[in-house]
Amino acid sequence: MSENSAMLAPDLIEQLQQKTAMLWFNPNLGGELPPTELTATAIQVAQERLQRSQALLCHLFPELIEHQGMIESALLPLNQAEQKLFPQLELSTQAIYLKADHELAIAGSIKARGGFHEVIAISEKIAIEHQLMAADQDLIRLASPQAKILFSEYTISVGSTGNLGLSIGIMAAALGFKAVVHMSVEAKQWKKQRLRDRGVEVIEHRGDYAAAVAGGRAEAKRNPKCHFVDDEQSALLFLGYAACAEYLATQLKQQQRVIDREHPLMIYIPSGVGGAPGGICYGLKAIFGDAVHCFFAEPVASPCMLVQLAADTDQPVSVYDIGLDNKTEADGLAVGLASSLVSPFMRAQLSGVFTVEDPQLYDNLYQLKQFENIEVEPSAAAALQGPVWINSAEAKAYLAAQQVDIQKATHVIWSTGGCLVPQQEMQKFQKLGQDIYLSQHSH
Repeated sequence: MSENSAMLAPDLIEQLQQKTAMLWFNPNLGGELPPTELTATAIQVAQERLQRSQALLCHLFPELIEHQGMIESALLPLNQAEQKLFPQLELSTQAIYLKADHELAIAGSIKARGGFHEVIAISEKIAIEHQLMAADQDLIRLASPQAKILFSEYTISVGSTGNLGLSIGIMAAALGFKAVVHMSVEAKQWKKQRLRDRGVEVIEHRGDYAAAVAGGRAEAKRNPKCHFVDDEQSALLFLGYAACAEYLATQLKQQQRVIDREHPLMIYIPSGVGGAPGGICYGLKAIFGDAVHCFFAEPVASPCMLVQLAADTDQPVSVYDIGLDNKTEADGLAVGLASSLVSPFMRAQLSGVFTVEDPQLYDNLYQLKQFENIEVEPSAAAALQGPVWINSAEAKAYLAAQQVDIQKATHVIWSTGGCLVPQQEMQKFQKLGQDIYLSQHSH
């Protein structure tokens, strides 16, 4: 164990080392945010950039025409699952929803939000610098032949376990950039093949996510015309995720869900390095303030945001520091060290973290398929335990302190990926889930 682990309470370390599911509440919730340029205005600029890119996205990806070029997903009521998965909540009205980012077109996951935004922002900057367009114009100009020739001189690279690589690689290649994705050799083979089929160069690294990121950073330092998308540090990614909060607020109004202190919004999001869920939490807090309560779901082997926030320090603390191995079937969440950009914001804004054992991921994804006919990948199933935890004995003190009446809450489970998973892979997930479900529920 590392000396950094000394910053965590011994009983918490012992509990985490047991690798059993747990719920942790953030003692610093409500504290001051760090000084930042990531203001409400910056979120609005990101929203406007995505609006100006709608014609561009329809041009590059005809499958987005039916969505008018919007990177958005449905808010689905979990009618059957609410009764079957969460009977203990005894809700009188429909109150549990799935934010269906597993259906996002092109990249197939939540990472399309931040990934597309960053590549578009970089493209716009280069085009403006070379006088191909003026600021605030419709971004369809980025698809011109002159733009494609210009972009071919540049590289956009990223280090990824899979889904971020898909969003960055596919978008960058479509615009004409040389697109490079650094991945662990253990990353899913079908994701690597999908990238290669889109003209993206995939470079494999021995080691985990951190090794892939280090490889990408090193490449960018050698090439002045290479932009490295840094999942741990990127403000553009973060703002792309935060930009979706306004649309979710609109969807909740359409579902006639009132959100205020008396009728709180409970959000449950799977978390890897923390960029996507952190950006979403930040955007929602900007709209709803104390009426929204955000919880991250992390694998028991990779609770990097929990460890970082519990250590209550700006020094990086990883899951390896407390003796965990970061090995999980939830490949998108297999991250040992939380984002140093995002964790200071989450120290003030995140309500808590619950951890999930791998068998539970498969149990969840199987039940979601059985009750709602929705297919997701293991990482995306992590957040389904949120409403269960928030109704547990462990949550009572938090709910009392925050004056939350759980019967008046709206619950949104964020489903982060799955629609691009090959059917053969999805069938394996379902078979595993069925076996686990039957073994646990046969009595």
